Amino acid sequence: MKADALRGHLDALLLAVLEDEPRHGYAIIEAMQVRSGGALDLPTGTVYPALRRLERAGYVRSEWSTVSGRQRRTYRLTPAGRRALEAERTAWREFTATLGGFLDRRPETASEPA
Repeated sequence: MKADALRGHLDALLLAVLEDEPRHGYAIIEAMQVRSGGALDLPTGTVYPALRRLERAGYVRSEWSTVSGRQRRTYRLTPAGRRALEAERTAWREFTATLGGFLDRRPETASEPA
């Protein structure tokens, strides 16, 4: 799946990946791949700027840690990030319900004039 197809949804996906536990950048990318069944293979050049944007917005917080002698920046959701994720979920449900009314619709029965 191309990054363009995610336009407008990437922030929600990142927040969802961070919902259960803090993760460092590569672990976020890996979790997105796993949760999508391999459909999402986003480059670091897409993910890291989005994480920085979410941090500036106050939805995630990051901290540096050393793991096996390597420095890693770990990201975690803030309370504002949890609220934003719930708002994104509500908006997504409304969006898919509305589109479903059009795209999931089956042709009308034969009694309807052509």
